[in-house]
Amino acid sequence: MASRSTVADYLAVAPDARRPLLAPSLLAADAADQGAAAAACEQGGADWLHFDVMDGSFVPLITFGQQSVAAVARRTGLPLDVHLMVDAPERHVDSFIAAGAAVVTVHLEATVHLHRVLRAIRAGGAAAGVAVVPSTPAAALDAVLGDVDLVLVMTVDPGYGGQPLIRSCLDKVASLAATRARLGASFTIEVDGGIDASTAASAVAAGAEVLVAGTAVFAGPPAEGIRSLRAAVR
Repeated sequence: MASRSTVADYLAVAPDARRPLLAPSLLAADAADQGAAAAACEQGGADWLHFDVMDGSFVPLITFGQQSVAAVARRTGLPLDVHLMVDAPERHVDSFIAAGAAVVTVHLEATVHLHRVLRAIRAGGAAAGVAVVPSTPAAALDAVLGDVDLVLVMTVDPGYGGQPLIRSCLDKVASLAATRARLGASFTIEVDGGIDASTAASAVAAGAEVLVAGTAVFAGPPAEGIRSLRAAVR
């Protein structure tokens, strides 16, 4: 699958040589026409597309399912970055990979057997990510940093779009970047929540390499939002 090889190529680049990627969050797009939103992001220069999958239990809202991911996969060549904000994500990773996910990220806080879930994601052919909410310290990830391709630092409490960035979460990003260098590891660092033209540069300076942005992209034409974010981190 082309999108998965694209992700693998990016993850294989040394951390200090990676350029920041932009992953518009379709949570902020028009729910009635996700295909058009995906196409507009692709035409506007986005790198990945981000799905915030919510189950109404781990977080309050219910959003996308496997059918939504599969439908968008048929409309775009961009890699699909699927963030499972769900309890017991091990029940769902295989079906989201089958739907077209190139990256599947699960929450440390949502599953007991995290190593098993991460191995299942990789075995299915997707990149394996682990996410943490703002109240979870970076050190809680130490046991799995050798088993992940990506670490997603939530910079807002997950569940709703449009929230302001929690600035202290950028310290966690910096801590993870320092730990990665100390270990000689290569996982990618992603941030999600409150990313816009005023915060993107700070996130990148802290060590973020993939920026998830929803409202900042879809408040107007996606191409304009993407250009603004690119300019902010250039």
